[in-house]
Amino acid sequence: MKTVLTGVKPTGKIHLGNYIGAIKPALQLAKNPEYLPIYFVADYHGLTKTQNAEELRKLSVGVAAAWLALGLDPEKVIFYRQSDIPEIFELSWILACFSPKGLMNRAHAYKSIVEQNKQAGKEVDDGVNMGLFTYPILMAADILMFQTDMVPVGKDQIQHVEIARDIAEYFNKNYGETFILPDFKVDDETAVLPGLDGRKMSKSYNNTIPLFEDANTLYKLIKKIKTDSTPPNEAKDPDQSIIFDLYKEFATPEQIQKMREAYGNGIGWGDAKKDLFEVMNSYLEEPREKYNELMANPDKVNDILLAGAEKARQKSTPFMKEIRSRIGLMK
Repeated sequence: MKTVLTGVKPTGKIHLGNYIGAIKPALQLAKNPEYLPIYFVADYHGLTKTQNAEELRKLSVGVAAAWLALGLDPEKVIFYRQSDIPEIFELSWILACFSPKGLMNRAHAYKSIVEQNKQAGKEVDDGVNMGLFTYPILMAADILMFQTDMVPVGKDQIQHVEIARDIAEYFNKNYGETFILPDFKVDDETAVLPGLDGRKMSKSYNNTIPLFEDANTLYKLIKKIKTDSTPPNEAKDPDQSIIFDLYKEFATPEQIQKMREAYGNGIGWGDAKKDLFEVMNSYLEEPREKYNELMANPDKVNDILLAGAEKARQKSTPFMKEIRSRIGLMK
């Protein structure tokens, strides 16, 4: 049985990009009996940006509640909170000792901040804390701790898995075959989901559509989606449309085909957005209700995560003992 692992960082409300790029494909993989699914709330990763205690707690509960509301069965998977697995953080330090600084310099998130600072005339490392700089190492520990075979990611996240492989290879070369080299799995259709303004949907750009907003708010956000100037009654290319990209993630095959035909017949952007709202709202009604119930009962969410952590530590504790022995620490 192969292990598949993914997590979501609690730095804002779960949005459509999180769902389509990570949660949806991960839940689909969980249905495959050939895989052992391991999913987690990456709360310590969130600390790089969210440094208000109450906000971090609420966001962490929100991430867990979202997974559960969208169909995750904690009895059939290992589902835990990152901070409840101390072995991950011990491993992170060990891996840091095998991580060239140059490898961290090339990490996309860090390079992006450096470039933004240069364009703004700031010091290149302005606003960069060491947690942000080294978080690819912690991510590698997340992956390698559980001998992960596959990590579902968007195209923009492939590098994180590649870095984990690189670090694992450095370690294995020195101490012998210890870590499995993980592979990534990309859904090419939804790898990078566009946001309201056409750029990648990201909390950093403030162009997201939060997943569990009420129907009125959802419709208002959908109406803000950027479209081109093609007039009504003129044929439109659905494969170049943000609206259609989102629509096909929530609609049935029959609805998708009808929408594709409507594009060819010149559907107006206002009508297309209305149709998108209707399929999304219909799909999300039940998960939204469950999510709100869980958010009103955070103790229930916490109990589920702690039970998942117990299952996770049945794997991480003995493996950490093996790693400690390999590097020469006393048993």
